[in-house]
Amino acid sequence: MLSRVADNMYWVARYLERAEHSARLLEVNLNQNLERSPATISVSWDEILDAMHSPLANTGLTSVYEITRALAFEMKYHASIVAYIEAARENARQVREQLSSEMWEQLNQLYLYAKQTSIDDIWHEPMPFFRNIREGSHLFQGITDSTMSHGEGWQFIQVGRYIERAGLTAQWLNVKMASLNEHIASAEDFQEWVGMLKCCTAFEAYCKVYTTDVRPSRVAEFLLLNREFPRSIGFCIDQIQQALMEISESAGLQKNSRVNRLAGKARATVDFGQIDEIMADGLASFLNGIQEQFLQIHGAIYQTYITYSIESALAS
Repeated sequence: MLSRVADNMYWVARYLERAEHSARLLEVNLNQNLERSPATISVSWDEILDAMHSPLANTGLTSVYEITRALAFEMKYHASIVAYIEAARENARQVREQLSSEMWEQLNQLYLYAKQTSIDDIWHEPMPFFRNIREGSHLFQGITDSTMSHGEGWQFIQVGRYIERAGLTAQWLNVKMASLNEHIASAEDFQEWVGMLKCCTAFEAYCKVYTTDVRPSRVAEFLLLNREFPRSIGFCIDQIQQALMEISESAGLQKNSRVNRLAGKARATVDFGQIDEIMADGLASFLNGIQEQFLQIHGAIYQTYITYSIESALAS
């Protein structure tokens, strides 16, 4: 596959995953703000900005209206929902011939909906907008899996989707675990933990494993190590490794190439992780290490498949 095509496929998935993640964080946070104290509301927005690596953290914005407008619709920060969807569409446009017509129509429809909506259109009832963004992203994923040949292009979409999802889950878990108390002492604390899980669409899945007994160590274990929940880091790493192995086989590369070794190392980190040891040694340190591994995998993907030299291509 041409490196340009692989790059575009990879970033279509990553940008859409960011848009969907941002929509979930904003939807849950705005909903929970209805029952929070003013001080807690301020802290919650700081957490959102931190989790999204948003440049808004240094702009001094304090109004919920302005923060929501910027995170949902502002183009100049390149970190809003609309900006992410536009970036995904632009990457898809450049490889239009590689996509099914159904994929392009769904992504274009989502883009037009987001571009034609403003903060004033949704402010009195914002939840339907964020729900439509989430559902539009989910629909694109389903259409992709149902209408696109599961070759190299599809595998690069898988890698992009899951490497982005794993990094976002790790960052959100890191931010929230650092701010929440280690113990659930009140109804408000309980709601914060529930909100944390809902931001990962994980509350119902968590309850099926642990019931409604929400404990910090169990929340961390579920989002880190569970191999069945699609937004857990463990599940994402499995999908990343599987897709990279398929790509390397199609490209005629050895299974022990650097990118595959890095993916295997990340999987081993989760495979042999025990939550009690992780918590005792420091969850933040573990999550920072995982995120560093994702950055290394990203760099190896580029070095191996996208920005490789002509000499290395001729030698392969």
